[in-house]
Amino acid sequence: MAYNQQYGYNQQTPQTGYQQTGYQQGGYHAPPPGTPQQGYQPPPGGYRPQPPPQQQQQGYPPSQNYGRPVPPRPQGPPPGSDPQLWNWFTAVDTDRSGQLSVDELQRALVNGDWSPFNIETVRTMVNMFDKDNSGTIDFNEFAGLWKYIEDWKRCFQTFDADNSGNIDHIEMGNALKTFGYNLSDQFIRVLVQKFDKYGHSTGKGNITFDNFVQACVTVKTLTDSFRQFDTDNDGWIQINYEQFLELVIRQR
Repeated sequence: MAYNQQYGYNQQTPQTGYQQTGYQQGGYHAPPPGTPQQGYQPPPGGYRPQPPPQQQQQGYPPSQNYGRPVPPRPQGPPPGSDPQLWNWFTAVDTDRSGQLSVDELQRALVNGDWSPFNIETVRTMVNMFDKDNSGTIDFNEFAGLWKYIEDWKRCFQTFDADNSGNIDHIEMGNALKTFGYNLSDQFIRVLVQKFDKYGHSTGKGNITFDNFVQACVTVKTLTDSFRQFDTDNDGWIQINYEQFLELVIRQR
């Protein structure tokens, strides 16, 4: 299950700024795909954006303004920006607010099998790039998020060794090992089962692109929380009940 060398993933995480940290004794070595300056810079999700016409064909209605005047749409992309990316942004910005909500962004993102993105994955990504904590992202924030998605896509394609469009537990194990995590096969199976959106009905044990991103980000954030208590870097911690609750709540 060796990953495809043509993507340049030589025993390190995708092009996201993550460096090996020396965390090797406690079951994790280095964090997975990077994280933006706001907290994450990993690789991106968002296999391909849904073209605006296709959105309409799939029944996505335009937002309702209920008598409120429709804000004028900006005339053109900001100087130096990618015109194509600007076109996608304006197409997804159905209420012409100049900001994308979680719902608007979800409508633009689909997996390789054309299934819609997990809303929790979209919400996580918006929170990462929402610099002003408005709950939405403007075009500049969207541009950063899109690069994040593209990086994750290349990462996903690297570890999808059989080009199935899904990641199984063996491929997930290879990905996490490359990211620097030393995790048991049992845990990896549990992780795949947790994030397999179809697992309960088909039992395939495969993860789509959006949930691959969510799974890797979850492992990283939990590892970061654990590390705060593992002051001697031995992979063991002792915490009381309230510390445990705090650790869990911080992930919500």
